Amino acid sequence: MKRKLVIATRSSQLALWQANWIKERLEKTHSELEVELKHIKTKGDKILDTPLAMIGGKGLFVKELEVEMLEGRADIAVHSMKDVPVDLPEGLEISVITKRENPSDAFVSNRHKDFGSLPKSAKVGTSSLRRVAQLQKARPDLEFVSLRGNVNSRLRKLDEGQFDAIILAAAGLIRLGMGERITSLLSHDECLPAIGQGVVSIESRSNDHEVLDLIDCLKHEETTICVEAERAFLTRLNGGCQVPLGGHAVLSHKQVILSGLIARPDGRQVIRFSEQGAINDAGKIGVVLAERMLEKGGREILKEVGIEVK
Repeated sequence: MKRKLVIATRSSQLALWQANWIKERLEKTHSELEVELKHIKTKGDKILDTPLAMIGGKGLFVKELEVEMLEGRADIAVHSMKDVPVDLPEGLEISVITKRENPSDAFVSNRHKDFGSLPKSAKVGTSSLRRVAQLQKARPDLEFVSLRGNVNSRLRKLDEGQFDAIILAAAGLIRLGMGERITSLLSHDECLPAIGQGVVSIESRSNDHEVLDLIDCLKHEETTICVEAERAFLTRLNGGCQVPLGGHAVLSHKQVILSGLIARPDGRQVIRFSEQGAINDAGKIGVVLAERMLEKGGREILKEVGIEVK
């Protein structure tokens, strides 16, 4: 008999692509394994008419999946890493970080070639405070409107003429075979990505060593190091969806180079620095960068939205 492994997953098209991608890779590696998907509707999937920052933030997309694992109805959960909060329930861990897809934000428009060519007062749709803060600082003449829902529904609203352009994660479009909808990629100078953007991760029970052994083959070392730096930065800032935060790490010549950003939601103040150091110090680099940004005005920005950082 085959050994069965159950993946808890959201039911959106992108979430299912990610879960099936993990399923296929596991079954290809382990011939004795049969992987089953268990579709779960999360609170974040049900409430689509309210910005995430107002209804609880990132955890809205993972909590129900975590309950399935904690109560033994699922073995692992597959997440977009950028949706995973810094605090996980006791007994669970992010056990696998897979290879990152393109981490950039994508500019999508049917009439304009890039962000800079948008006319005055153009309507831009995005669900992210991080994107709005950075892009509004560059183009305060534009109108930014909250846009939630799955990738297809967002593209449909663009095609119906509700927006002049929308901003989406490039990775999602690429994974869904919709890369041709990307009009242009925003440079990281224009818009620093979300922490963990472009990364698919696996959450599992910390003490389930049989499952941990099965999924170990999917780890990607370089991405794991980069995400460690990014998440350490996020953790030190008590980060969530209430304040615009961005962070992206790369490896170069055995060094981790981490860029980070904190901004006021209206984009009037954007604090951005970078830090680098040895690969073995990835987590430390994230903390050092966070401390630097707190000293340069980040603490006050976080305090304004009710986040106290010691």
